Amino acid sequence: MDNFENVRPKRVGIAVLGTVGKSLAKALDRGIPGVELVAVAARNESAARDWLSGLSSSPKIASFEEIAETCDVVIECAPAQLLPQIAEPALRAGRQVVVLSCGALLDNDHLTGLAAQHGGQIMVPSGALLGLDAVTAAAEGEISSVQMITRKPVSGLLGAPYLLDRGISLDGCTERTLVFSGTAREAARGFPANLNVAVALALAGIGPDRTQLEIWADPDLKRNTHTITVESDAARLSMTIENIPTENPKTGRITAQSILALLRKMSTPLRVGS
Repeated sequence: MDNFENVRPKRVGIAVLGTVGKSLAKALDRGIPGVELVAVAARNESAARDWLSGLSSSPKIASFEEIAETCDVVIECAPAQLLPQIAEPALRAGRQVVVLSCGALLDNDHLTGLAAQHGGQIMVPSGALLGLDAVTAAAEGEISSVQMITRKPVSGLLGAPYLLDRGISLDGCTERTLVFSGTAREAARGFPANLNVAVALALAGIGPDRTQLEIWADPDLKRNTHTITVESDAARLSMTIENIPTENPKTGRITAQSILALLRKMSTPLRVGS
């Protein structure tokens, strides 16, 4: 059997080249054993070409369909509404698709069927959350409840459809304010750019309709903060993470790093964690 050194590197495609995509491209350009960046999709090809010229590697700018044809692993880091366009051709080609916009999976159940039919795989990274390994382990037994409390700087919640639809304004917000209380499914639809972490937690545990969530706008915060409490027959889990945002206040720096960690696990001879 071939050893790890003789296995062909996994060809990786990034869709699209936004804040997270650029961070991933830079890291892959520096080198991760067992993977290589070969293609990216971009909404502005001219700007992307200029940006890519600063890399030592030469990934091509490609359509979603071309990425599906040429890449073993397709990383979706795009607006949620683009998930089907990115994932469908890749899954039909039997590829592994890393999904950041996992909230969109709830309205695209057919993607799991496509993966099963064609030998593809949908992979949801930990993203800005912690403890998913422990939650998936607890789900092998009985979980009675999952609660998540998210606190974000006001800028990280501006423009959310849930707030706009209800006429909730955070302009001039001077104190911590509860803006949402409900299920992870409801949160994913109302805050599609903010709460993929809640859906990842729900998929790891007891599902989007039983996972309860509160969202708070906090003008004193500089970091996106998530506190998770899980009650199960194996353990009581209580976890808090404070994520440092990127230049996009809706996204934490650790999001891209979690994808890099996942890519390393695909080819490493020693894997730590479930």
